[in-house]
Amino acid sequence: MHILLTGGTGFLGTALCALLLSEGHQLTIITRKPQTVFTRYSGNVRALRRLTDLTVNDYFDVVINLAGEGIADQPWTKQRKLALYTSRVNLTEELVDWMRRVKNRPQVLLSASATGWYGNQGSVILDEDSSPHDEYTHQLCHDWEKAALTAKKMGVRVCILRTGVVLGRNGGMLKKLLPVFGFNLGGRLGDGQQWFSWIALQDYLSAVLFLMTNSKTSGVFNLTAPQPVTNSDFTDELAHLLHRKAFLSVPSIVLRILMGEMSVLLLGGQRVLPSRLLDAGFSFRLPSLQKALQVELALG
Repeated sequence: MHILLTGGTGFLGTALCALLLSEGHQLTIITRKPQTVFTRYSGNVRALRRLTDLTVNDYFDVVINLAGEGIADQPWTKQRKLALYTSRVNLTEELVDWMRRVKNRPQVLLSASATGWYGNQGSVILDEDSSPHDEYTHQLCHDWEKAALTAKKMGVRVCILRTGVVLGRNGGMLKKLLPVFGFNLGGRLGDGQQWFSWIALQDYLSAVLFLMTNSKTSGVFNLTAPQPVTNSDFTDELAHLLHRKAFLSVPSIVLRILMGEMSVLLLGGQRVLPSRLLDAGFSFRLPSLQKALQVELALG
């Protein structure tokens, strides 16, 4: 199949590109650095700088929309919030507008979102039918998803990927934590009781392919492992597997002072279950945190 991918040079996009190419798919990537893509894939991937470089004659079987500035990369100033919104909502609106004008529309749109849609809800068990807590992350994800779901009106199958923290050694949160734990500086955040919804990179990639190829699936799907854990449990497990100590802790007040509003990403949490993914017949290879960390860290 011919697949259009936005966000193809990030942690998840890079891993997904490698998998799709290994399966023989043809890729077009929207990226601000097309030369990097050309070099990385030896010219086997078409790279465009912006969505406006697409024409009404371009046809793709699948569109995968992963674009978005890193939610935790910079403090949430007004300018940063604008960048987060523009790179998610506005880009998705632009993508769907292009789909509206093309001569032949794609069969399916897979569009990223996040478990932040639910907001901070403590220990409440959440699935795709749960109501959100209205806060910044929910508002951002709500508008992001709404923009993608408008493609349904054109007859395009739409799957929303409401993704938790993806655990992979080469990127994301785990890559940032490994040096910290390596120096025995790891520890719980706040009281450590906030819930942490995660998914192993292998299962994330498998879930994307599952939804891409299963024509009976549509709507919102939580891309999270079926066994969420608390921050304290995650910290203990990672330290144990790395044979390191994690006796330190960062008080909540310190995180709030240092990070401001963005501290909710560390001190809040969601206890999310992948109910619709399981109901659709998807099978997790790495459902437990211990096994996922062993495999992703090549410790198994």
